[in-house]
Amino acid sequence: MDEREARRLLDEFERRTLPRARWTHEAHLVVCRQVLRRLADPAAALDHLRRAIRAYNEATGTANTDTGGYHETVTAYYVGAVHALVDRSLDELVAHPACSRAAPLSHWSRERLFSVAARRRWVPPDLAPLPWWTPGPAGTSGAEHGAPAAQPLG
Repeated sequence: MDEREARRLLDEFERRTLPRARWTHEAHLVVCRQVLRRLADPAAALDHLRRAIRAYNEATGTANTDTGGYHETVTAYYVGAVHALVDRSLDELVAHPACSRAAPLSHWSRERLFSVAARRRWVPPDLAPLPWWTPGPAGTSGAEHGAPAAQPLG
């Protein structure tokens, strides 16, 4: 995917015209990167994505419930990971191990990550700390609450 395609993907997503079949894991990463580049601040990007993903899900027939749809902790994880990699090419970003579908399970137990609490709100990892930005209490960044500042990933 090139930058022009990435901008078009973001536009279709935000207008809620992106076909549901194209809303893949890779598309989530690309949209996240585009929003981070536009807003620069991961907390602002998370807030935007939280609203936009929920609205997109509703527009395409996916209910946001305790068992499906929007997942706060997973979204926040990828905002932090993509923020740390935001200057990489799209190909490098989607291929990076920190952006794989299974990457959050290096930091959270399956039980904790897929809990109702983690779907509803940010739940910190229970297996390994994250080396980048994480959300703090509402309206703050994790860095203000002892979480590490964003670090570039190797």
